[in-house]
Amino acid sequence: DAPLTPRRSVDASGSRPLSLHSSTSTRIAARIRAFDPLRRARTNLRRTPRGFLVARMCTKNDSPEYYFRDLLAATVQFLLVALILLGGKTVPVYASVSDTCASGLDPTEVFWPDAPAVIPFKGADSQDPLAFRHYNASEEVLGRTMKDWLRFSVAFWHSIRNDGSDPFGFPTKRWPWDAAPAGCEDPPPPMELAKRRMRAMFELMRKLGVDLWCFHDRDIAPRGDTLEETNANLDEIVEYAAQLQEGTEIRPLWGTAQLFAEPHYMHGAATSPSVDVFVRAAAQVKKAMDATRRLGGENFNFWGGREGYAFLPTTDLKTEREHAAMFFKMARDYWVKDLKQKGKPLLIEPKPQEPSKHQYDWDVGTTAGFLREFHLEKDFRLNVECNHATLAGHSCSHEIETAVAMDMLGGLDANTGDPQVGWDTDQFMTDGREAALVLSAIVRSNGFAPGGINFDAKTRRESTDVNDLLYAHIGGMDAMAKGLKLAAKLVNPDGALEGVKRERYSSWVSELGAKIEKGKATLKELEKLALEADGEPVVGSGKQELADNIIAAVVG
Repeated sequence: DAPLTPRRSVDASGSRPLSLHSSTSTRIAARIRAFDPLRRARTNLRRTPRGFLVARMCTKNDSPEYYFRDLLAATVQFLLVALILLGGKTVPVYASVSDTCASGLDPTEVFWPDAPAVIPFKGADSQDPLAFRHYNASEEVLGRTMKDWLRFSVAFWHSIRNDGSDPFGFPTKRWPWDAAPAGCEDPPPPMELAKRRMRAMFELMRKLGVDLWCFHDRDIAPRGDTLEETNANLDEIVEYAAQLQEGTEIRPLWGTAQLFAEPHYMHGAATSPSVDVFVRAAAQVKKAMDATRRLGGENFNFWGGREGYAFLPTTDLKTEREHAAMFFKMARDYWVKDLKQKGKPLLIEPKPQEPSKHQYDWDVGTTAGFLREFHLEKDFRLNVECNHATLAGHSCSHEIETAVAMDMLGGLDANTGDPQVGWDTDQFMTDGREAALVLSAIVRSNGFAPGGINFDAKTRRESTDVNDLLYAHIGGMDAMAKGLKLAAKLVNPDGALEGVKRERYSSWVSELGAKIEKGKATLKELEKLALEADGEPVVGSGKQELADNIIAAVVG
């Protein structure tokens, strides 16, 4: 009756058996044929129209001396073909965790043994890769500590669950929390593995000195065979995370429901043409909201990766947008009225496309317009992701400035993309100039709590050492800390950059300008003034080169 642990092939997540596809099986079959030491057994392989391999065994030597060896080779080949014909599925064989594997489930195990208990601040001249050069949590900037300004958060999916796979390649990373513990041949069973990953997450946060984290429901807990089992798994892991949070200040910056990965969401969730999928998505969001509340989350986020269309001619765009609005209204009512979370914002994270051809929350302006169209602007704020901004053809600072101007900024996913790559690479932002421009609007608006800066960023596919996760977060936190100090200089009301900006708009600081801004002027009145004016309107220089030089002088 003891818990069970898988003892067959397991993928990089540690939770699902690996499948052998036809291309892989072709290579394996070729290797088996080449491996036959006696060269007595020969397999002729051919493909059926469905892409499967079938084998015809021909034994050319009937000598008893070779019989058993030929039989062994034939058996291996037969099992390979049988595996392929079964669709590459494997049935896990389990062993009790009460055996030697139990020692690997030690909750005190350490995943970063080479790193200090807490990453220290050593100053800008430090050459220690496991030390902060700019981020000093207690250092004050404009009367507030860096920690309070920046409110850093670690993303569970990109740190603990990132396996290095991409659209063109298999996983490259095997993190220690996903590997077999000492004395065990295989990783722990799914629920124990999920708890082990959670312990790794909390160790990472402790070392970075970060109190906030973000999660997708399906990333922290394994799926079950039914929705009820999946919910029970999530409940158990959430309670385990709550235990780890006890006695600390750690809590989620936000939680979210993963409404894009499972096959039934291929047409969308809230915008699916299937009412059954809409119902499933609603149930999943409710459960994710329950989990976020249980853990003391400060926000709840929506990212609709498939809330859009792939083929416009068969899409009822008006209906899908209306369904999305209704979905958000139901989520708002449950969050505010049932869970009593008023004052803890609901967030929407804009993205133009990928994986959808077109998403309905294309950018900040589009999403704000959607919310206002359906009278939801008072209930939702926007979580801006920098790499999403560049995919939409904007800079990250543009999206932040737009959200601030519309009084809708709720948070920042700090990352960046590669200008030579056309997809969402989610790299850590390390450019001090970019960070300074992004943070300028946030500093000017006096911060964005209860929002924060979530590192929705991952180590590159080729970075497979566990310490790479620390290096990446240290670099990202240092860049944002340096950007904060630079932004404080750039937005200084008495500074040169703000002086250039004031000069550009100085004509509005007049009786006429004030009258227009208050909505008390008329077109007839302004026409009269224009006709009475002497010559052409006076237009001053933009002085953009001067402003560029000022920024360069500050940024260095």
